[in-house]
Amino acid sequence: MTPSLLHEPRSRGQIVAATEILREVLGAEVVAAYLFGSAVAGGLRPGSDLDILAVSARSLTGGERSAIIRRLLPISGRNAIGGPGRSIELTIVARPALTPWRHPVTIELQYGEWMRAELEQGDAPTWPHPDPDAVVLIETARRAAVPLLGPPAVAILETAPRADLARAMLDLVPILLPGIEEGNDRRNGLLTLARIWTTLATGEIRPKDGAADWALAQLPAEHRPVLAHARAAYLAEAPEDWRDLEPRVRPHVDHVVALIRSFA
Repeated sequence: MTPSLLHEPRSRGQIVAATEILREVLGAEVVAAYLFGSAVAGGLRPGSDLDILAVSARSLTGGERSAIIRRLLPISGRNAIGGPGRSIELTIVARPALTPWRHPVTIELQYGEWMRAELEQGDAPTWPHPDPDAVVLIETARRAAVPLLGPPAVAILETAPRADLARAMLDLVPILLPGIEEGNDRRNGLLTLARIWTTLATGEIRPKDGAADWALAQLPAEHRPVLAHARAAYLAEAPEDWRDLEPRVRPHVDHVVALIRSFA
């Protein structure tokens, strides 16, 4: 486990449990699984997920997908049995979708707490399907990941061509906007926009708060308060209350999106 997990036995237990789910449901068909994201790259923050990328030898069956989701629901997030835990974000890709490289990458399954209501009702997306976010996740894991199963990430994951990584990030922008505008996932959406801008400008994939730090230094003064508040809420330094900043959200988003699209 990583240093950021040394003092979090609850999170360590969640990661072990998620790994066992993959091993027990997929058996020898799970080629590898990697812990990546904040737990590896910059240290877990109060709002950080536990990000896991798994590679299967083949496409999953419907029964395997259902079994994995059914067993993840009780161990992830605020509703976890045994007390609140961190949110688990698990993405599975099949090895044939990675070799030869092609964009966008098709995912076999993705579990995240933002999908909980639908997943609890059995209303899962239709998998497999292409997903622009997969390229970003794969490249993030390739750059910094801890193997939970299988060989090191660089032995399994190819480097994403820079053009494909940029295209994937540009394709994510319209997916993020509804959650920001409607307030369903405003904090994470704003931080993800900052990370997209940071990566396109610098080539680095930084943790959310690190990307916000870079972006805040570039933004004109009138557009800093919205991102500064999203960063503070992510770090549990402020409550996520947008009432005073509501009129400034859309101008901030329009400014950052214009900067992002200048890289197209």
